[in-house]
Amino acid sequence: MTEHTVFTLINPQNGNLAFKIYAFDDASSFDHLQRLNYYSMILVINGTVQLKADFSDYQISNPSLLCFSPYQPFMVSESNKLQGVVVHFHPDFFCIHKHHKEVACNGVLFNNIYQPPFVNLNESQVNSFLLLIDQMKVETQKVALAQYELLISYLKIFLINASRIKVAEHPNISSSLDVGAEPFILQNLKNAIEQHYKEKHSASDYAELLNISPSALAKISKTHFNKTLTDLISERIIIEAKRELYLTSKAVKQIAYDLGFNDEHYFSRFFKKNAEISPQIYRDTVGFARAEI
Repeated sequence: MTEHTVFTLINPQNGNLAFKIYAFDDASSFDHLQRLNYYSMILVINGTVQLKADFSDYQISNPSLLCFSPYQPFMVSESNKLQGVVVHFHPDFFCIHKHHKEVACNGVLFNNIYQPPFVNLNESQVNSFLLLIDQMKVETQKVALAQYELLISYLKIFLINASRIKVAEHPNISSSLDVGAEPFILQNLKNAIEQHYKEKHSASDYAELLNISPSALAKISKTHFNKTLTDLISERIIIEAKRELYLTSKAVKQIAYDLGFNDEHYFSRFFKKNAEISPQIYRDTVGFARAEI
């Protein structure tokens, strides 16, 4: 990998990474499983990407923006020459939950279990993002009045533009579904998971709710979401658990109970299996009671 300048800001209170930008020209930074304790956006300018994220595999041949939440597992390999730029930011630096009304990227770029964790881009969109990245690079080197505020403003614009592109792309994804009953079932499945994930944790529960055989529902889930139904349910529970660990000071036992787990230790094992980190370490490294400060 060619050596590139790295633009970094460190949180002076705890010495942890706050914000970071760097360019890459191969996949060596991501060719092993990543579980980072900050948000990561990978702008792919050139190259074909083989992406493994959560429980799914994707091949991306267009310019694209890959978006990952803290501790979301992903790995990137290349089938030809790869080039792009990475933007990392810690929730302490910018909290997408607290700024949801301003930016609305949560559930669009991040934490959407029903959509792939990337958005396809055209040349004009790539150039717009590169311009914003150049402005952020300049600002990281200015130890000046309101440095963080201006940098966060650029980051907000970046996130808003990316969210708009993904929302605009979404109808095309929907229209690619097979005609017939399946799109209706898909929407019912998503609604059912959103309504019942705190008390119904098994695939058979949802098959019964939707009056469809478990095997048929499993096939639909795999075909359209590239995930098993169990994976979808588990991911939805983990997203909510992470949000509670990040935003509140609730005890892990209370969070477990609220999510339908009677045994705190079983919940902790479930969380660690899916996030490969304990709930307490997640809270310690990503955030604690941010909404209550």
